[in-house]
Amino acid sequence: MLQSLTSNSCVRLIQSNRSAWYFMFLVLGYVLYLLFGAVVFSSVELPYEDLLRQELRALKRQFLLDNECLSEERLEEFLARALDASNYGVSILNNASANWNWDFTSSLFFASTVLSTTGYGHTAPLSDGGKAFCIIYSVIGIPFTLLFLTAVVQRIMVYSTRKPVLYVHTRWGLSKPLVALIHANLLAFVAVSCFFLIPAAIFSALEENWNFLESFYFCFISLSTIGLGDYVPGEAVNQRFRELYKLGITVYLLLGLIAMLVVLETFCELQQLKQLRKMFYLKKEKPQDQQAIMEHDHLAFSSVDHATSPQEEKSDFSGGPL
Repeated sequence: MLQSLTSNSCVRLIQSNRSAWYFMFLVLGYVLYLLFGAVVFSSVELPYEDLLRQELRALKRQFLLDNECLSEERLEEFLARALDASNYGVSILNNASANWNWDFTSSLFFASTVLSTTGYGHTAPLSDGGKAFCIIYSVIGIPFTLLFLTAVVQRIMVYSTRKPVLYVHTRWGLSKPLVALIHANLLAFVAVSCFFLIPAAIFSALEENWNFLESFYFCFISLSTIGLGDYVPGEAVNQRFRELYKLGITVYLLLGLIAMLVVLETFCELQQLKQLRKMFYLKKEKPQDQQAIMEHDHLAFSSVDHATSPQEEKSDFSGGPL
């Protein structure tokens, strides 16, 4: 008996705090996913890093042997200065001196990556004035960009998602959640084709050192606003039509970001995902005023029931046959 009461109380406790348990499992799953990513990245990339380090050390030793008049300290100082300049997008190589990082189109590309929070990191302000302006520009521009993207996506959603789903639902009489699910998958397929597969093929043709996987990788890293900066188009030596190319990439990033937000918003409106999100969210508590009104109405109805019951009994007795 005691064991059954204990088990019943445990079941009630779990059911009453179901959202908290789901949230705990969500946090645990996220932490495990982070650890899983760290293990995979470390096991895959660490051997390549070690190999590259060994090659660089061998090249350095060979260079010092070939140039005995140069000390290792002077070489270290020179390499440190060159790497520091490279972090700001300035290369010491002769064949890269023709590419300027702060002409108008490159600056426009940089501004778009800052406002979209992509931030490749291949170019950064050099001067103190540029760094200060970048802070002010970002503080104002990032919320402005979010407002702009929200307004654009909200208008596109009407014609790309809500009206087509409603039309198919009313025209053919299909289930609205099913129509929304099929539409979301079709929209995702179109977006992936137009903003990932086709641009990846174009980039692999225009960029000499990029294959299709590297081009697709750039598209994903850019449109997901991760922006690692290891692949940036238009930075090749003697790039043809570089200004026009940079301008086209800026337009592509803006349109691609809007398309990704439309797809994400479409999936977020699915009834299946709404049910999934409710598992982890806290239930909305009713305001005290509304709760007090409901309790008052409940008491009022109960008092009316108690008040009318004697009259009903009286009418039953008086109206019945003798």
